[in-house]
Amino acid sequence: MRIISGTEIFSTNYEASIVTVGNFDGVHRGHRAVFRCLRQAGAKHGLPAVAVTFDPHPMKVLAPTTAPKLITTSVQKAALIAATGIDGLVVVPFNDEFSRMSADAFVERILCSSLGMRHIVIGHDYAFGRGREGNFSTLERLGTEYGFTVEDLSAVGEGEVIFSSSLVRSLIARGEMASVPSVLGRYYMISGTVVHGREIGLQLGYPTANIATLNELIPPDGVYAVMVRLDGALLKGACSIGINPTFSDSSRTIEVFLLDFSAHIYGREIEVFFVQRLRSMQKFSDVSALKASIANDIKQTRLVLEEVNELFITPLHRVGSV
Repeated sequence: MRIISGTEIFSTNYEASIVTVGNFDGVHRGHRAVFRCLRQAGAKHGLPAVAVTFDPHPMKVLAPTTAPKLITTSVQKAALIAATGIDGLVVVPFNDEFSRMSADAFVERILCSSLGMRHIVIGHDYAFGRGREGNFSTLERLGTEYGFTVEDLSAVGEGEVIFSSSLVRSLIARGEMASVPSVLGRYYMISGTVVHGREIGLQLGYPTANIATLNELIPPDGVYAVMVRLDGALLKGACSIGINPTFSDSSRTIEVFLLDFSAHIYGREIEVFFVQRLRSMQKFSDVSALKASIANDIKQTRLVLEEVNELFITPLHRVGSV
């Protein structure tokens, strides 16, 4: 997948293409339905299928105090979009100046002049441009002028549930990790680097990997059954998120105990897939009670992970620079 970013977005990048536009945070099942339609339209017309997105998320610029915590980092989002099989990703740098660009100018300067748009696929109720002034009617009007057609997809969901990034965020924020795949299409994942911690787990006989991550959306404090990808291998683990009240430690950490694993992995990249929340964090009366609880957590983790669905563990293959 070709990635176009920076000032490149205003150059002539495609003579003709099929386009979709959106934030695509999380690349959930609704987004992937859009990408399937995009690929099909591209194949039908013999043209490249190109997605246009924004970085940072527009709300980070327009309303930073109320902007949502994002499901994916920019790198993760690009990798997930690449996995859908589309041909190109345009990452528009979103800043104050760009936020003032009219919907008409956005269509003319980027979608038409830069991408040679011949057909556009948009998700349900999508709006764009300055003050969200652009919509399906805007695109129909401009299509007549610039020679492209418009396809508006219906909302995607199951039953009464509509797939959306906000729904995914809500499930994660409540710790309902077992329900996330029904909307996201996979287990929720964070990635990061293994760093040194206080080594309390080692003292207890359960050495943990402390994770430093760029992911914004962290599940609520508690203990989770997780799958871990390390150097391409899938491992089972239990993850603790939060402070350590038994030891009066007020720093919030993400720690993973890998089952049946003993190698040193400091400095290595790791992906953590949240399968199920086991319990909330609690303060124990003494170290013996804490160790007994950890032993039970590991027992429960093994039981949960016997039923893990590996189809929900999506590998991320880093693509280009975003």
